[in-house]
Amino acid sequence: MSDEAMRIHRALARAGIASRRKAEELVAAGRVRVNGVVARTGQSVDPARDAITVDGRPVVQPKAASWYVLHKPSGVLTTRSDPDGRPTVFELVPADPGLTYVGRLDYMTEGVLLLTTDGDAAHRLTHPSSGVPRRYVATVRGAVKAAAQAIRAGVELEDGLAQPEEVTVTPSPAVPRAFELSLTIREGRTREVRRLCEAVGLEVLRLVRTSFGPVTLGALAPGASRPLTARERDLLLALTHSETR
Repeated sequence: MSDEAMRIHRALARAGIASRRKAEELVAAGRVRVNGVVARTGQSVDPARDAITVDGRPVVQPKAASWYVLHKPSGVLTTRSDPDGRPTVFELVPADPGLTYVGRLDYMTEGVLLLTTDGDAAHRLTHPSSGVPRRYVATVRGAVKAAAQAIRAGVELEDGLAQPEEVTVTPSPAVPRAFELSLTIREGRTREVRRLCEAVGLEVLRLVRTSFGPVTLGALAPGASRPLTARERDLLLALTHSETR
């Protein structure tokens, strides 16, 4: 199956013809043809190459959404424009019409920032109910072992209890007398990690989001971006309960 190939029912659903279940019923009823031949249930098609019809009417596929991952540097705003002329993330990615960010990172926070032209998916991925894991590494100073124990137990913030997953502490390899506090959160509340560290008495020297769902920084340099792979995109959409291949 090629990168653009998918099951016939998904192709119909993505084109807005019907839900996947209803699309399967259309195929089973013999109302769908692929290149003039009656489609089979579960058949793979390539919407960019195959001529698909339902009751004789052509099925037009929407343009595929664009997806990028940016290694956001510190000192860059996650916004479309800034009245004070400060740099923004949109200056670092392709000028793709309709591009929006998937959850913001604050001015000084670095790391994985997703951008897409699929606004609905962006909203679903950042909604608290999605529970998409986000991994952060904070370089901190303070009583880090006691702080980590408090974080594991849960810390009450002004907007509710924060209880990250997989909290670990290691000495910083780059900053003397500092530690790296690694943790995973799923809610994505505003400045949650910074507020959490402040609440337990830690000074944050640097904060990096190393992953968002299945997408990791890897070797991507600060300020650089790349398109998501088909696998990364499909895994993300699966997290939102969207149609998947």
